[in-house]
Amino acid sequence: MSKGYVPVGLSNRHVHLSKEHIDILFGEGYELTVFKDLSQPGQFACHEKIEVVGPKGSFTMRVLGPARNETQIEVSLADGFTLGVVPPVRDSSDLADSPGAKIVGPKGEVVIDKGIIAAARHIHMHTSDAEQFGVQDKEIVSVKVEGKRGLVFDNVLVRVHKSYALEMHLDIDEGNAAGIKNGDKLLVL
Repeated sequence: MSKGYVPVGLSNRHVHLSKEHIDILFGEGYELTVFKDLSQPGQFACHEKIEVVGPKGSFTMRVLGPARNETQIEVSLADGFTLGVVPPVRDSSDLADSPGAKIVGPKGEVVIDKGIIAAARHIHMHTSDAEQFGVQDKEIVSVKVEGKRGLVFDNVLVRVHKSYALEMHLDIDEGNAAGIKNGDKLLVL
């Protein structure tokens, strides 16, 4: 029996910076500027971009705000090949034993010894959505993609909080493999 449909948001490579690293990369006391609001309340894409340099290659990446406690670089597994690292598939903020990189900004650079991950697929749910879907925080579900490239995403973490907006997050590689785009509706099983 299915639980209902959830909209999907595809995530391209990006970086979350700590306040300390914002000051180093952009200048002491620098404040990130909003390019556009994201689906999750209080989260935003910034005008600011940085370069992430790995052992084999580099990418220019957009910064997402607001500042975090710890710098985190989110890439796809394919991006890892270009950078020359193997990003572990992890929940956000689980950075232990992940590879690091050099980050270059307009005013400085910093080397982090950990922080590159491929974000685990997950669904953000408001507490009322979780009640409607009959799930709890940290529950693992499967989600079905219907259509010509149909498939089932297993091991999808449900994250429930009163400040979240309903949306499933996949990285761009997962979305492309399933032939889906932002806003498509997927079936939670």
